[in-house]
Amino acid sequence: MPVWSHDGVICTGESYKNVVKMTFAKGAALQDPSGLFNSSLDGNTRRAIDFHEGEEIDELALKALVRAAVSLNKTRA
Repeated sequence: MPVWSHDGVICTGESYKNVVKMTFAKGAALQDPSGLFNSSLDGNTRRAIDFHEGEEIDELALKALVRAAVSLNKTRA
């Protein structure tokens, strides 16, 4: 399982038969104005994005979310 980090874990990547999942370690603390988070919404810490084959990915929104996760890690480091 790949793990992306910068001053702490940003997110992990997981592949399943029908979905590729990006789980943000501190996703519940992130603003998601584009509504990318569509999985693991009930927890107090993590949030995830499930990508299904053929779906369009809002690249700018995803980049903004990753940058926000990095910024959050830096403030809590």
